Amino acid sequence: MEENQNMPRHIAIIMDGNRRWAKSKMLPVKLGHKQGAETLKKVVRHANKIGIEYITVYAFSTENWKRSEEEVSALMNLLESYLDDFAKEADTENIVIRVLGDLTALSETLQENIKRTIERTKNNTGTIFNIALNYGGRNEIVNAVRNISKEVLDGKLSIEEINEEIFAWALEGVMWNKFLKENPDLASNSSRLVERENNIEALYAAS
Repeated sequence: MEENQNMPRHIAIIMDGNRRWAKSKMLPVKLGHKQGAETLKKVVRHANKIGIEYITVYAFSTENWKRSEEEVSALMNLLESYLDDFAKEADTENIVIRVLGDLTALSETLQENIKRTIERTKNNTGTIFNIALNYGGRNEIVNAVRNISKEVLDGKLSIEEINEEIFAWALEGVMWNKFLKENPDLASNSSRLVERENNIEALYAAS
């Protein structure tokens, strides 16, 4: 891993905007999700090369179950094939894969796939790649709002600064403090990474 002192230590990526990207290109929605997943692979591999410690991707929330059965099924199939393919690459490149969230709602096949992936990469020492699945319970959301409110009351954050990225930061602090040493210092969605051709440096410079 190459050390880069000017880069963030922890990047959060929200898998959002893939449907809009696909529609803007007159492509099927599932191809938008596939493009987002391919972009994510490139970003994680590049992050590992330049010494970024953590990548946390918000891949599938509890709200996503409300999407059409066809889209949810396509997302689950994509996730399974993604884990199969990327676990091999990640292990070869010393990347650690963790999967966080309530996994009990997922199929048994996918749960077994997740266990194999975690086991396969757990002893690696490179970038820690956290995949958040089935996250976003009401209690976590309430606590995230409390965290944001405290930041506002303490004068560390203004109401105008509250946006999707701030909420992701607060939600992560609630859900996974026991797994992560620090909150993200850069947040993005997957469509922005596609637009910037997976260029973490350009994204960080623009933040």
